[in-house]
Amino acid sequence: MDLTQLPVTPQSIDDLKALVGKTIGPTEWHDVTQERVNAFADATGDHQWIHIDPERAAASPLGTTIAHGLYTLSLGPQFSYSLLSFEAFTHSLNYGYDKVRFPAPVPIGSRVRMTSTILSVDEVPGGVQLRTRQTFEREGSDKPVCVAESLGRIVEGE
Repeated sequence: MDLTQLPVTPQSIDDLKALVGKTIGPTEWHDVTQERVNAFADATGDHQWIHIDPERAAASPLGTTIAHGLYTLSLGPQFSYSLLSFEAFTHSLNYGYDKVRFPAPVPIGSRVRMTSTILSVDEVPGGVQLRTRQTFEREGSDKPVCVAESLGRIVEGE
């Protein structure tokens, strides 16, 4: 399967299993703006000053406002759609996350993108569970800004 043609489009469970150990991506860059972070704060009710008060944040050790860690994690589905397509399957569902970490901040004005490494494809009742490691990077930084194991359930046919 061609991993350079995005999104990668497996046609069967066997195609998914063949992706185990492979890294797909990266995605295109996503601009992290104050407007987007403010909208996320409004949607979640998390108005902590380090995210929404540029004047106060300028005096902090970080020197600027930063995106919520969960803002970065919430980009996972959007980024995933651009990396891996499940159109050949009856349906796919987000089943959750394991081992979520935010090793570095995302200052406003940054650009982030993601790669996805297929860790496992395990049979479960009704289909398979797909475990991927989502690694989010910030342009110009050597350290990832978020690393999470995403779990999805895939149904091949009914």
